[in-house]
Amino acid sequence: MKIAVIGSTNMDVVSYTDKIPEAGETREATGFHTACGGKGANQAVAAGKLGADVMMVTAIGDDLFGEKSMDNFLENNINTDYVWTATGVANGVATILVDESSQNRILIHKGANACLTPEVIEDAEEALKECGLIVLQLEVPLETVYAAIDMGKKHNVPVLLNPAPASKELSIEKACLCDFFVPNETELSILTGMPTNTLEEIKAAAQTLVDKGLKNVIVTMGSKGSMWLTKDDYLVVPAVKVDAVDTTGAGDSFIGCFVENYSRTQNIPEAMKEASQYASLSVTRKGTQDSYLTREEFDKLKK
Repeated sequence: MKIAVIGSTNMDVVSYTDKIPEAGETREATGFHTACGGKGANQAVAAGKLGADVMMVTAIGDDLFGEKSMDNFLENNINTDYVWTATGVANGVATILVDESSQNRILIHKGANACLTPEVIEDAEEALKECGLIVLQLEVPLETVYAAIDMGKKHNVPVLLNPAPASKELSIEKACLCDFFVPNETELSILTGMPTNTLEEIKAAAQTLVDKGLKNVIVTMGSKGSMWLTKDDYLVVPAVKVDAVDTTGAGDSFIGCFVENYSRTQNIPEAMKEASQYASLSVTRKGTQDSYLTREEFDKLKK
């Protein structure tokens, strides 16, 4: 089954520090690197590394970061027929600070991602209608996300929406057309206006979304694992306990693994279990896409 990932492509500019600087403070970084990122690209690469047949629909800059992003897709066997280069526009960039406890702070410059228009979705219609799953996030214009949701509905292609970064402007009516809605606990709190500090609070907040008509709400909860809630089902899958080094991109690794497994098995609990293990292992390595395991590596390490 082919998976279409429609979304953002960034270059991550990452600095490591013992402590995040206070306002007006300058600190020396303990490490630095650049790497390919963007929530859309991350999810595509995670799924691709695990062996999924992935096509990417995205916009990249006509600069060095854009060139590197294209090379990265090709290196990870991702179909680039609908990777569009925006003329005269810089590639998207994420500036990331990671502290010694492995927590991160991220600042996004959309760049070419803002140029991914609904027309690009229309151009890709013939390819999209042959896919078994469409995967979306919110680092591209909302009208493009809505166009992709409508395209999936038109051709009976299931849609997974990762509402990240969370936006209160997101139409719940449009979200209800999706088959899967996958926020993390912070995004869930922003979208519902409810606390999400405990499993009980997370379940209550997710329940409000189900009550509004969302079919499958899957909440990624970091070290607490993941939760699945529907009108009739409830499941918590615990995370594997690991020594975290860098949590950047962990949620994207979960989604990439989930869609790869679900595209094969059509089994949500099984896909969640494997995705929780994959995401847990990803945080034991530095970087985002660099931390994602190949199928061979994952099969050796998973329990």
